[in-house]
Amino acid sequence: MKAIIAVPAGLALVYRAYSHNSLTPFGLFIAGLTAAVHAIHPWNLPFVLLMVFFLAGTRATAVKKEVKASLTLHAQGSSGGEGPRTHVQVLANSLMASILSLLHTYQLHQRRKAILSGQSPEGTYCYSWGGDLLVVGIIANYAAVCADTFSSELGILSRTEPRLITSLTLRKVPRGTNGGVTVWGLVAGFLGSMIIITTSLMFLPMCGDHTSGMIGGGRSWSMNEKVVFAWGMTIWGTLGSLLDSFLGGWLQRSVRDVRTGKIVEGEGGVRVLTSLDTQSKASKEVKETVGAKAKHAGGEGRDAVESTSAVDDSTPAKDAYNPENKHRKSSFGNNKPTRVAETGWDLLDNNDVNFLMAFTMSVGGMVVASWYWDIPIASIWQG
Repeated sequence: MKAIIAVPAGLALVYRAYSHNSLTPFGLFIAGLTAAVHAIHPWNLPFVLLMVFFLAGTRATAVKKEVKASLTLHAQGSSGGEGPRTHVQVLANSLMASILSLLHTYQLHQRRKAILSGQSPEGTYCYSWGGDLLVVGIIANYAAVCADTFSSELGILSRTEPRLITSLTLRKVPRGTNGGVTVWGLVAGFLGSMIIITTSLMFLPMCGDHTSGMIGGGRSWSMNEKVVFAWGMTIWGTLGSLLDSFLGGWLQRSVRDVRTGKIVEGEGGVRVLTSLDTQSKASKEVKETVGAKAKHAGGEGRDAVESTSAVDDSTPAKDAYNPENKHRKSSFGNNKPTRVAETGWDLLDNNDVNFLMAFTMSVGGMVVASWYWDIPIASIWQG
């Protein structure tokens, strides 16, 4: 992409994120670096897809922001809603595309040298039907993450309660639950994917009659080929939002506040602790503190730690909630756990799930295109 376009456009992107408080300070730096990586590519496509995804995603986030904030809770106890995105969230959505863009930039550089030197007169510098698989991976990445963003940000506004996609009975779950899906969420995801694919068709330098006399020219795409490419990639991006729901429902724990019934969101997509996690963490810190003080006092440090541990583990607190205690006070409810696990295993956080989904859809898209076009998948490493 030409620097005269990329530089002001990249600066405008960073400034807009700063003025709208869309990104944290380090998130702004990583976003600028990501934009620079995309701008290195000779085509406009990667940079434009990044711009469109950011603008469309922030717009979807802003839709009825106050309403969405009231549907969930922050880990600190305030109303939910999307705060400034961190550098980790930026990388989760764009790192795979950045890697593929750099690989394809190298491929085009090598191809251009070969064409100009006459070593490979049949090579194409434009994008032909049955062309570079890396381009499919780049488009698939942004189609999937945009579909997931639209599905999450707009699906939560559905009038119907979400259903847990990993449940055999598709049970109803609170809004904001990982793995919860609605029909409106799927429609929104399809819209997000379509926006990316429409942009791709506008900026993808397809080989055609206008390139026949140029470097690496090729035959024109037929209308049927364009339709197949458009619908195939749009559906593939929509499937990315479903994959994200499956991964989130299985591998990411959703925490529910029992007092309000709302899902608790972690700042920047990080894990949220349940009441049991908090109690275990506090107990561990107490033991470490007592052990450190005993060790500092000398002599009986180890015995003191063991003795304290025995008391902490075997002796319940006086007012602790114990459902088997038939003589508990009527005020025992004040000591019930306030945050409990709603769904999922606590294996990944939201950023991990997003990156895993983007990686899977990018690689999977290239594999499917390799099969459909009968192109060796190893061609992604060739110039």
